[in-house]
Amino acid sequence: MDERRTWQLVGAASGIAAGAVTGKLMVLLWKQVAHEAPPANPAARGVSWPQALTWAASSGVALALSRLVAQWGAAEAWKAVTGDYPKALEEVA
Repeated sequence: MDERRTWQLVGAASGIAAGAVTGKLMVLLWKQVAHEAPPANPAARGVSWPQALTWAASSGVALALSRLVAQWGAAEAWKAVTGDYPKALEEVA
């Protein structure tokens, strides 16, 4: 397997793992703050606009940040093992 494909797998795996953990943490945090479960479907009729927007914004930002941090961490681990960052990180799509 070439370096590009290996990095794609490592980067994707780190992002998926971070997303799963962050999703669970966001639900726990919401329950502690709001004293109820987060909206399962923010677009449902019984969910208020402020509640839907708060959940969407907070979970979206948390998931994006955790994915970024996880992939940066994966890149640092890659560098520690190989001596250099993955070449795919230099590409701008």
